[in-house]
Amino acid sequence: MKGDLLILGVGNYLMGDEGVGVHFVRSLEPESWPAGVKLLDGGTAGFRLMEDLESYPNVIMVDATLDGRPAGTIRLIEPKFAADFPSAMSTHEIGLKDLVEGLVLLDKLPRIYLFVVSIDRVQPLSMQLSTPVQSILPELRERVRALALQLGVKASESEGQTVPVDALHP
Repeated sequence: MKGDLLILGVGNYLMGDEGVGVHFVRSLEPESWPAGVKLLDGGTAGFRLMEDLESYPNVIMVDATLDGRPAGTIRLIEPKFAADFPSAMSTHEIGLKDLVEGLVLLDKLPRIYLFVVSIDRVQPLSMQLSTPVQSILPELRERVRALALQLGVKASESEGQTVPVDALHP
């Protein structure tokens, strides 16, 4: 199914703040999104996300980064190549960069808007976000909604589709 916009959260839900992208997308599930918007919990799926990414002209991605900035800092990046991603991506860096390179080689790279959230550490075996990271989720939600509207996604009563990572391409 080709849609208008994919909102993709990536990260490891079991590694504390490293899973902020997944926590974020899951927090959007109860909200109303237009029918052409798909919410996707991408987890650490890597190449399994290729089909989803190439099916949308615009992708808003949310991920954590270990970049030395204060925890909870939000930045918007528009990467065009793997080298455009922050140099200190989180624990699934290789998968995302390889995925982007693959899409570039196939000439199927969508326009990606990457919201990176700075974290100060990865917390193994923790499903909780730290207070600084948890506290930015409302601001991040507003920034993602504003960008979606800027990209031409019309507000609607229809809900978008949310797909958990374990439902991806069996």
